[in-house]
Amino acid sequence: MDEIAFDDRGLVPCIVQDWRTGEVLTLAYMNDEALERTRASGETWFYSRSRQALWHKGETSGNVQHVRSLRYDCDSDSLLALVEPAGPACHTGERTCFHRGDLAPAPHEALPALERTIAERRVAVPAGSYTAELLADSPRIADKLREEAEEVTRAAASESDARVGEEAADVLYHLAVLLASRGLTYPDAFEELNGRRR
Repeated sequence: MDEIAFDDRGLVPCIVQDWRTGEVLTLAYMNDEALERTRASGETWFYSRSRQALWHKGETSGNVQHVRSLRYDCDSDSLLALVEPAGPACHTGERTCFHRGDLAPAPHEALPALERTIAERRVAVPAGSYTAELLADSPRIADKLREEAEEVTRAAASESDARVGEEAADVLYHLAVLLASRGLTYPDAFEELNGRRR
């Protein structure tokens, strides 16, 4: 981190991204001391340009961000903090500070949003919810996943690309429910895949 090119105010922008989902949570600034405290504590520290003071994310709200990885770009003039958030990133209570503007879902947001919905169904158990019904019947989840896997392979053999996409979405949904029923998420599987690349 000795290579970081701070600007003429002694600051460097830091993009904060969720370690598990890849979602961008916020953009803040660090000075040399904030970066050092972040590295030493394992939680994000920033420099407030308006207050001209250091601040520890979550110090008052409890919504700290545990740093899993710090990266910097090719010009060494911006940082990326991959974090495990303990709560919302935004002072408004929103999960991400980027909650305004064009909110059409991006493809990479589908699985994290699905997993949050499944987690909500697990707690709230709304009447008529297919997800809640599945979560209450573990053997049925496995049967449905097997059925959907067969359907996607049949579609791949003789149906359109659109049908393959639809059936693949069914597999992903049912796999997410199965994982949730075991207290797991897609990132648990992703970490296993990353371990296999080594």
